[in-house]
Amino acid sequence: MGALSGIKVIEMAGLAPAPYCGMILADFGADVVRIDRLGAGSMDTLARGKRSIAVNLKDPKGVETVLRLAEKADVLLEPYRPGVMERLGLGPDVACARNPRLIYARLTGWGQSGSYAPMAGHDINYIAISGALSVIGRKGDKPIPPINMLGDFAGGGMLCALGIAMALVERFQSGKGQIIDAAMVDGAAHLASFIYKFRNNGMWKDERGTNLLDTAAHFYDTYETKDGGFVSVGAIEPQFYAALLQGMGLDPAGLPHQMDQSQWPAMKEKFAAVFKTKTRDEWSAIFDGTDACVAPVLGLGEVHEHAHNRERHLLVADPAGKLEPAPAPRLSRTPGSVRRPIPSVGQHTDEVLDEYGFAAAEVAGLREAGVVG
Repeated sequence: MGALSGIKVIEMAGLAPAPYCGMILADFGADVVRIDRLGAGSMDTLARGKRSIAVNLKDPKGVETVLRLAEKADVLLEPYRPGVMERLGLGPDVACARNPRLIYARLTGWGQSGSYAPMAGHDINYIAISGALSVIGRKGDKPIPPINMLGDFAGGGMLCALGIAMALVERFQSGKGQIIDAAMVDGAAHLASFIYKFRNNGMWKDERGTNLLDTAAHFYDTYETKDGGFVSVGAIEPQFYAALLQGMGLDPAGLPHQMDQSQWPAMKEKFAAVFKTKTRDEWSAIFDGTDACVAPVLGLGEVHEHAHNRERHLLVADPAGKLEPAPAPRLSRTPGSVRRPIPSVGQHTDEVLDEYGFAAAEVAGLREAGVVG
């Protein structure tokens, strides 16, 4: 039994953030039913653990079908621009009137309000105006977007899942659902709370690559190794820095103080030269088991080969034998698990409608009319 067993989630099909949110819920036992567009192509890659029904939302009967599902659901998750669900006839005013206990989660980039709300955008835009993008990059270089992990997945999908979990807990007290406005720009800013606080206290400069954690310090960066690999170094505390110097074979007596920022550029050059003398795996052999805060930079295709990752079963195999991250975090009594493979579009239409109280003849009529498939 997962932590969310018994929770019914209706997920409107979308890309990236909302499917990731739904996947988190499914990993921990929620029954996530994805509403796919009738005639859609392949299923989204983040659909593990979910079931799929295909519905024609341009048909009023298709809209009514979704509303009937929402009547018995705990959560409705939607990824569209503000106003789209209202135009479909599936807005929170309608759905929550049919089910006052419904938690209606709206996951967007800009949010449900504000002058940017109706505009198109992507992760890079959302993290840009949140301030988070401005701090990522090296000195003298332009901001570097961290793929789309920060806005779409961390600030968007993951925080939306947290919001849903909090709303579910609150519902035990009030008996009422509520609307969640999960905006990626909000989430990205929130993830940067630590940096905002540092800046407020005069401990962070606006120029990229000049601060403790943004590659200015020689003891917090990545270095290329003899074989073209890389190691990550994060030895901030003095005792960790001492272990780092020992492993590198450097005598601290002949070096400037660790926190002498005027010497950081020269020390980076020294570190770069030393790390170039051995391969990545040779450095791993030296630092494994120490407190030097050094770890190899692993490519996605070799993560499963690392001993620590194997011991923790960091990755799990999908039905095709391909590896993907296991559910996280790890709960002692009700851990997450991958309960179903990625479904095909509409694979569970009849099964789900039957469970939600649709008669067999009714389902057959909807299918014949092109409302579901």
